[in-house]
Amino acid sequence: MRTPIIAGNWKMHNTVAEARKLVYETRTDLLAIPSVEKVFCPPFTALAAVAELVAGTEIAVGAQDVYWESRGAYTGQIAPAMLAEFCTFVIIGHSERRALFGETDESVNKKIHAALSVGLTPIICVGETFDENRAGRTGDVVSRQVGAALHGLDAAVVAKLIIAYEPVWAIGTGLAAEPEGANAVIRDFIRGPAARDFGEATAQGLRVQYGGSVKPENAAEFFRQPEIDGALVGGASLKAADFVGIVKAAAGSRD
Repeated sequence: MRTPIIAGNWKMHNTVAEARKLVYETRTDLLAIPSVEKVFCPPFTALAAVAELVAGTEIAVGAQDVYWESRGAYTGQIAPAMLAEFCTFVIIGHSERRALFGETDESVNKKIHAALSVGLTPIICVGETFDENRAGRTGDVVSRQVGAALHGLDAAVVAKLIIAYEPVWAIGTGLAAEPEGANAVIRDFIRGPAARDFGEATAQGLRVQYGGSVKPENAAEFFRQPEIDGALVGGASLKAADFVGIVKAAAGSRD
């Protein structure tokens, strides 16, 4: 059975002081919940502070992006080794990076290889827009993004990755995909291409999160789906009680 993983993507929220406060408000409750992997993904400025507060616990830290070069004249970018001092995970290819900052399938793949080179585990985001969904192109878009992201990797590496299926139209809108529909997309267009390229065992070992307006009220419905192994949580991760509630729902789904 795949271990659920819940990652909180804080996006561009929380000063260092606010980040510390959120960790203090959630840490004890999160540590009391068994059998779920928990990850905080704060802004770059708060990584060191959050890492210090969770050091020695089972709570992990992830970054929200990474650059593919190891060093050089790339003002404003963050190299993989710089993140590896504080993090074990890194979000790559989030729809906001694709839509607002020109992220492409090619750059996502380069970032994945760079992250892996220093021991970071990528959380790879894929998902279709509203127009793509309504045009019946979900399968084409998601399977293309998955294939491009995993290009050049071997099966042993792929089996350890995290993929987050985030329908773009559900992020921050209050609209969530139907749990059964999200499950089908993951089965057919994420595990399907992975099985074709790397084998069925690899595809079944791959952990796939759902992301998109996940809340304590709807989380259990998603986690009951056999293909969904947790969540990449946006707004609800900024509210201590909500994030803890989502993690509890993930633990309950495995009882």
